[in-house]
Amino acid sequence: MDDINEKGAVATPESDFYKESLVLFEGAISEILTRIDIIRRYFVATGRRDPVEYCKARVKTPQSTKNKLVSRGLEPTYENALEHLNDVAGTRVVCTFVDDVYSVVDMIKKQDDLVILNEKDYIRDPKPNGYRSYHMIVRVPIHLPEGMTYVTAEIQLRTLAMDCWAALEHRIKYKRDVPHKEMIRDELKRCADEIASTDLTLKTLRDVIDKME
Repeated sequence: MDDINEKGAVATPESDFYKESLVLFEGAISEILTRIDIIRRYFVATGRRDPVEYCKARVKTPQSTKNKLVSRGLEPTYENALEHLNDVAGTRVVCTFVDDVYSVVDMIKKQDDLVILNEKDYIRDPKPNGYRSYHMIVRVPIHLPEGMTYVTAEIQLRTLAMDCWAALEHRIKYKRDVPHKEMIRDELKRCADEIASTDLTLKTLRDVIDKME
């Protein structure tokens, strides 16, 4: 049976570590997902395609957060997580086509109360291993009984093909004692380039079909 803390809430590893900050991180994710949902509804309401296939979100596990803080020479505390880490609260937006990614990015940028701290376009400028995605670090307004506060969160935007590649690369990357790592790394890079080419081809086919219609 789950432990119940003194406030009557179910105790979890996340709540034990993050304490009251867990509400802030979860609130940031909820706020971002709501905004993405409104963007999707707006596109459909104005006669355009829904640019988003699905969204994923998570609060980084306590152990992962502790490891990252220690690697930066910081004490593994929830206060340091809230102050020094940008990706404890993360949302991934998976779009159909490459231009859909940029459409959603533009809509996010137009939201004045959402502060954009940093952007990295790994679609136009992929990482050496072939990784492609659009990353945004944002400060999200959270309304509390005491007033409004801002919480830093990460938004990743990518296509279905990019998300599939990233998931497979992540699994292989963290497997131990994998033979022929260099060969696998080269093949993953080749696959990433082919996926990027496929994304462009699919967009071209979509544009042709749209013109025919």
